[in-house]
Amino acid sequence: MDQNQKYTALVTGSTGGLGTDMCKRLADDGFHVVANYNNAEKAEKWKVKMKEQGYDFDIYHADVSDYESVKNMVERVEKEIGPIDVLVNNAGITRDGQFRKMTPENWDAVMKTNLYSVFNCTRNVINQMIDREYGRIINISSVNGQRGQFGQANYSAAKAGMHGFTKTLAMEVARKGITVNTISPGYIATDMVMAVPEEIRNKIVAEIPLGRLGGTEEIAHLVSFLASKEASFITGANYAINGGQHVY
Repeated sequence: MDQNQKYTALVTGSTGGLGTDMCKRLADDGFHVVANYNNAEKAEKWKVKMKEQGYDFDIYHADVSDYESVKNMVERVEKEIGPIDVLVNNAGITRDGQFRKMTPENWDAVMKTNLYSVFNCTRNVINQMIDREYGRIINISSVNGQRGQFGQANYSAAKAGMHGFTKTLAMEVARKGITVNTISPGYIATDMVMAVPEEIRNKIVAEIPLGRLGGTEEIAHLVSFLASKEASFITGANYAINGGQHVY
């Protein structure tokens, strides 16, 4: 790779709290950021808001749970912008409920958005990375994929699946200059978590040894580090970033 080349990073699920700070940090660190979205109305408002903050992101639509939709997005990005050097598989949803009451629809929705998406997106960029002998794949999992969580059999299964995917793919592409790693955040102060009733939120914080929720910018910092050239000897790893809530 040309040392002066600006690397392009594709971030899925970019308009959420974590995705937003990932995009901003990657841009601050010199990456050309391509932001993936599924909700057009939300994405247009997000793009305007980002521009007001000094970030002019390229935004591209794809339903990451659908292989052909992702394929079309990647082809457009490569044609209009250039090669994708970094992929951050960040998109995810929850459909919580006790397993004995869980519907096939809620199981499928979470598996397709949280795990199938990792296949769909990675499969559509990996061969180009192999050809160029450079790439960074970063999968955003969860502490609940490591330890499990009541009412999240679908979510925990999908997030745990990321770990096996990461380790195996890392072994397959290591000699091609491609790293594959996972980040497992604990409870982060996103809009979704902050919308939880304060009483419940306080109970969550009480279980975290550091005594606070994590910051989206802290996850973004780790993403940008793993996306860098300097992280070239780190692959097949899972980074737990949870304030000590789950240690092993």
